[in-house]
Amino acid sequence: MPARHLALHVAAPERVAVALERLRAELEIDPGFPPEVTAEAEAAADAPPSPVPELDATDVPFVTIDPSGSHDLDQALHIQPDGEGYLVRYAIASLATFVTPGGALDREVHERGVTVYGPAGAFPLHPPALSAGAASLLPDQDRPAYLWQLRLDRAGQLVRARVEHAMVRSRAQLTYEQVQAAHDDGGALPVGVPEHMPMLLRTVGELRQKIERARGGVSLDIPEQRVEENDHGFTLTHRATLPAEGWNAQISLLTGMAAAEMMLEAGVGVLRTLPPADPRDVARLRRTAKALGIDWPEETTYSELLRTLDSAVPSHAAFLDEATLLFRGAGYLALGVGERSDAGEQEPNTRHAAIAAHYAHVTAPLRRLVDRYALEVCRAHCAGTEVPAWVLDALPGLPRTMARTTRRANAFERGAVDALEALVLERHVGEVFDGVILETDDGERDGVQRGTVAVGSAAVQGRVEGENLPVGERVRVKLVSVDVPERRTLFEVVP
Repeated sequence: MPARHLALHVAAPERVAVALERLRAELEIDPGFPPEVTAEAEAAADAPPSPVPELDATDVPFVTIDPSGSHDLDQALHIQPDGEGYLVRYAIASLATFVTPGGALDREVHERGVTVYGPAGAFPLHPPALSAGAASLLPDQDRPAYLWQLRLDRAGQLVRARVEHAMVRSRAQLTYEQVQAAHDDGGALPVGVPEHMPMLLRTVGELRQKIERARGGVSLDIPEQRVEENDHGFTLTHRATLPAEGWNAQISLLTGMAAAEMMLEAGVGVLRTLPPADPRDVARLRRTAKALGIDWPEETTYSELLRTLDSAVPSHAAFLDEATLLFRGAGYLALGVGERSDAGEQEPNTRHAAIAAHYAHVTAPLRRLVDRYALEVCRAHCAGTEVPAWVLDALPGLPRTMARTTRRANAFERGAVDALEALVLERHVGEVFDGVILETDDGERDGVQRGTVAVGSAAVQGRVEGENLPVGERVRVKLVSVDVPERRTLFEVVP
């Protein structure tokens, strides 16, 4: 599910640190790992890979492309021409090499489910010895990986896909900015990186984007929100996404779709699913567009609108942040885990509505538990071998585990957004803003309605009270109180 990218580009003020610590405690997110888990991870990191992958692909000049400062490097990429088409090689970190099924580490990552990200740091799924060490595809290190070979025709359509265990070696850890600069103006790349990599990434990425549009899929160009400090206090800004980020995302989507088709063919695995957007969420998003001054004609679908927006425009960036609500209802579906109990039961949804295809999570095993299992199903299918028992045993419970842990991560993210928006607003207590009522609570108390209002070009949201809250209408609201540690802001409607 897309998430709001929120970063604190200043030292965390004490009241924000208090808010985040209270939030972490409320959600029972453990900031560290038990000693036995750390010890098991460190022992696995120090041991040679077992078994050693039969395929040696260390001669392929892979590179990783990630945000600056990343250490948990899940994927490494190489693209080359292949006849009239292209060969995309995508190496994915092999956590199955390091995690013993049923061990202390395995039990801990099942409890965590996902890496939880926040504006002041992350709570990783795996201990650093693995997530930022032996399992990460760091440059100039031989690493076991799931090596995907994806053959595309000249139009970018997938012709054939295969995955197998291999040893790989990344030549460089690149940032999106480096790749974009190398593409745009010939900026220098590290020694060993193929000079045509940026152009090939663009070519394949844009072909896949064209295919995405044709099938009715949509990728959210979600910018990073930044909280910065100036002479007047804290402000909320957005960093526009780079084209290279979109090109790179298409490689991950391509791999996830190939994995889903493999698992459907095998009749076993786990899919990422999403129902069509709830009309109520679309209506709420239309109200957000109105608040931001974005024209959204009634006959235009949200996927058509999204393709017209530019994350470099602040109001568009804010809208793209809010568009993540259309991805509510995403879940996981385990395949091959038993028959339906009722012959008349409705067939489960197997598709991802936003991607407009079957899709599976396989490209982020350092940060997401389910990927480790899906990768192993695909490897076994391609090898013509039985899916390991430890995978089959876990599959029935994976959707529940991922639902529980993803809800917790999303709750932390929402709470962090609330805290930082309160920080930005606290110097404006007593001021009056233009806003739009997004939604209201059921009923009223003491003749007062309560709901949610969006204000300003950054679409900052807060609680609002008033005798009449006309949903979807522009209103004038006064900011009456802010409490950063409690992550609360309150507006009231004024004449």
